Amino acid sequence: MADDFFASLGMKSVPEDFWEKSMLWKPEDRDVVCHASAWDFCDRGDFRIKQCTEVTMEDFVTAHHEMGHIQYYLQYVDQPLVFREGANPGFHEAVGDAISLSVITPSHLRQVGLLNKAEDDYENDMNFLFTMGMEKIAFMPFGYLLDKWRWKVFSGEISSERLNEAWWDYRIKYQGISPPVNRTEENFDAGAKYHVPSNIPYIRYFVSFVLQFQLHQAMCDAAGYEGPLYKCDVYKSKEAGRLLSSVLALGSAKPSPEAIRILTNGRTTKMDAAPILEYFEPLMRWLEEENAESPLGWRGENGADVKTSIGVLITIVLPIISRFIFE
Repeated sequence: MADDFFASLGMKSVPEDFWEKSMLWKPEDRDVVCHASAWDFCDRGDFRIKQCTEVTMEDFVTAHHEMGHIQYYLQYVDQPLVFREGANPGFHEAVGDAISLSVITPSHLRQVGLLNKAEDDYENDMNFLFTMGMEKIAFMPFGYLLDKWRWKVFSGEISSERLNEAWWDYRIKYQGISPPVNRTEENFDAGAKYHVPSNIPYIRYFVSFVLQFQLHQAMCDAAGYEGPLYKCDVYKSKEAGRLLSSVLALGSAKPSPEAIRILTNGRTTKMDAAPILEYFEPLMRWLEEENAESPLGWRGENGADVKTSIGVLITIVLPIISRFIFE
């Protein structure tokens, strides 16, 4: 179904070898690492996914994410080898997630036969946006702090004697999360995250969470969609497919600001949080009304108050990471 989505946009379907060589379910005869990943074997024809897939909504979305990587490989396959990668690592992560923003809409799920009916009313919209906010917005401070912690470990600013202390300082400061039991330097809680012991840079996911909404908005505009951004589904839109292909086919032959310029039809060359704010604007209004009389935030480092909201989080954190990416 993920392959069909990209094909419906007029983009490329995977070669037949993909279905033969990919590992799409957990083997019974050996132990494997089930963390989903997509692979380009750099011979212009061999592309594979490794995933212990089950029939769940989570894996349905993950399949579209991984096929986003495969589609990127297919689109820049004619570039010289040195340019066969994303405009930046965040772009590679954003493609499938941008498609997923269409895939998870109730209208799309009905269209492909995975949902019998869904009430189109205010309460259901808020429930949908709240669920999406827990997945997308709640992730962003964690996506930012993990590599902030790693970089300071690598630079020596965080010594080996306070790895866990510094980890929880950041968790409290940026997420408002404290450990449920006392922790010491005998513990290494950051290591519970797959990407830390595997030494996989993580800031790409924070970047991708900004870019995916820019991609989604640009494809919706190209498709001629009019309506709330969170309800947009670009399935079967050849115009959206042409726009996405034009960006992906560049690989890294052009710097990421140029890819963003093409994506946004010249409006900007920078990551922009405005599409996120537009997507969640109805939820933000609802949250402000519901919490008008309630104190917001938590007590952070050194007892300092931390006040946050979707808007504050994005406007504080985004400029920091934008400087890292573009300067």
